[in-house]
Amino acid sequence: MNTHSTPPKLSIRNLYKIFGSQPDAMLEHVRSGTGKQELLSKHRHVLGLEDINVDMHAGQITVIMGLSGSGKSTLIRHLNRLIEPTAGEILLDGADVTLLTPDELRTLRQTRMSMVFQKFALLPHRTVLDNTALAPTIRREPSAGARDNARRWLERVGLKGYEQHYPHQLSGGMQQRVGIARALCSEAEIMLMDEAFSALDPIIRTDMQALLLELQRELHKTIVFITHDLDEALRLADHLVVLKDGRIVQQGEPQEIILKPADEYIENFVRDINRARVLRVRSVMAPHDGAHDRDAIGANATLEEALERAQGAMDHVFNVTDEEGVVGSLAMTELLKALVPRHARQAKP
Repeated sequence: MNTHSTPPKLSIRNLYKIFGSQPDAMLEHVRSGTGKQELLSKHRHVLGLEDINVDMHAGQITVIMGLSGSGKSTLIRHLNRLIEPTAGEILLDGADVTLLTPDELRTLRQTRMSMVFQKFALLPHRTVLDNTALAPTIRREPSAGARDNARRWLERVGLKGYEQHYPHQLSGGMQQRVGIARALCSEAEIMLMDEAFSALDPIIRTDMQALLLELQRELHKTIVFITHDLDEALRLADHLVVLKDGRIVQQGEPQEIILKPADEYIENFVRDINRARVLRVRSVMAPHDGAHDRDAIGANATLEEALERAQGAMDHVFNVTDEEGVVGSLAMTELLKALVPRHARQAKP
């Protein structure tokens, strides 16, 4: 259900992508029910995306995730038309990106959408400062202003003092920070991040996630983030889209997907996560019952924090609060039920 009062920034409508020599001819087969495996075995065409519909709202992080071959990288590359769709619409502020002329598309990529790649994609012969200032340089903006802006973003991502280094002199995490600074220096309102952190070591990856969330709280960019890692998706996503074989299996607010998986595939996907660290109090609280002389806990606290605060007391009940005051209550008995996956709760003894 769309709870937003404003139109989406980006909207994907009935998007299909078929790879092969006759994609348009194959489209009718797919619309008539031919699946990915049958299309490949009988017609020698690959179904990349099938009837994708997603709304992406301004100031939010939309995470698109799935296993290898699910179509997630194919999908993000449609947004700036690095890949052309077989059918469908990609609406940016209501205007169809698929109808842009080459000049209009070039302007879109230079001014409105930036991209951060998995392999960093830094120019090896340019300094960190020149790499960061790449977008305004291509737009032929005054050099002094572009470089000053690049220095500001490099400092913001923790790379002050490295301006004259070259990419090969930096670690992988530092190179990816340059990639983020470059995207921010473009001043684009939309950031496309394709497996941006997956090549990094786990500790550095966690640091990069924290940096992205910190920047997002300040900048409120519209971010489309691709990952195959569920923990990363749950940490970053305002809106989560799960793909399988080029189709959307489920999408929505991450907490809702964990608590109400659409099918067995999603249940298996979320089965092994640490629910206490991921689920928020707001997702499992009950309506406020009127009592006020209780311990209070924030609506966005994790269930793990609630467990620690209760100190093992099973009869403990919290009042749940946000900036508007008391918004609900949370009994420890209900919290414990939420920690058990649905399939386990429904299993017969």
